[in-house]
Amino acid sequence: MEDLRIRAAGPDDLDEVLAFWKTAAEGVSISDDRDGIERLVERDSAALMVAERGGVLVGTVIAGFDGWRCHLYRLAVHPEQQRRGIGSALLAAAHERFSELGGRRADAMVLDRNDRAHHAWRSAGYLPEPQWSRWVKPLRKP
Repeated sequence: MEDLRIRAAGPDDLDEVLAFWKTAAEGVSISDDRDGIERLVERDSAALMVAERGGVLVGTVIAGFDGWRCHLYRLAVHPEQQRRGIGSALLAAAHERFSELGGRRADAMVLDRNDRAHHAWRSAGYLPEPQWSRWVKPLRKP
């Protein structure tokens, strides 16, 4: 893993990240567009983390902190690079960020139908909370 580099994404990375998510991420979000991730990076320049191997994008995670809670989104690893510790390294970097910010607990958005992701999140120590459901209201049309 010494050839793996994890860093904050910058404005020059955003188009590549969006293309990467079409290959590596499960599902589509209303925020998966240039405007959405530009706002994220402008608001919190360290939230969108990318993993590179040999200068090639191989993974992402959004580690957002709102001052109260730590939220994880878009943990994605390129299909040809899975099961090589990249996801674990991204989560470790996110956890370190959260600790530095004073975060106390992290939560993750995980699709119910994504059984493979369930295994990965459980392996990382995350468990679903059966007493909670996510309620959403889109504020604009996709």
